[in-house]
Amino acid sequence: MTASHRPSVPATDEQIRQATIGEPIRLDGPVLLVEYDPVWPEKFAREAARIKTALADRALRIEHTGSTAVPGLVAKPIIDIVLVVADSADEASYAPALEAAGYVLRNREPGWHQHRMFKGPDTNVNLHVFSLGSEEIARMVRLRDRLRANAGDRDVYAQAKRSLASRKWKYAQNYADAKSEVIEAILARAGTSSPEG
Repeated sequence: MTASHRPSVPATDEQIRQATIGEPIRLDGPVLLVEYDPVWPEKFAREAARIKTALADRALRIEHTGSTAVPGLVAKPIIDIVLVVADSADEASYAPALEAAGYVLRNREPGWHQHRMFKGPDTNVNLHVFSLGSEEIARMVRLRDRLRANAGDRDVYAQAKRSLASRKWKYAQNYADAKSEVIEAILARAGTSSPEG
């Protein structure tokens, strides 16, 4: 799970367990946020090159998303990457190549945009895989672009993140779900125009 923003209904423990391959990692505490690190875009570029090498033309689009993609924003030190493939449900067409490059499939969510999530081989990465045309791609990119361009929304989001991160959470997904309300408000202010998915 752990996508940048999810449906407004928080995931249950059972949904988290069902979506996770292997045992879900419990947090049982606050979320670690750190100040923006200018090395994050370099880490993204290295991972994007590795993904492109592994998948060649099967990687239709690779985007740095999430808070590490927004200069000046506090973030969990995890690089969120959106990978667009022809059909994310067709794992055989891309997962073996990613796994050969060191990525590990950790989440499978057929009921939510056919989302798949891999962890990185040597960098803390959440590699989110979606099918071409998924509306979630445009939402994640639109949120990133709005936060990059609008200092007011960036400050509102940072304040909400700090407040929520200080609480005790069973899973990191619970923290991610708790951000939904502020994210939806920011997306509403950003309007409906968005990049193609």
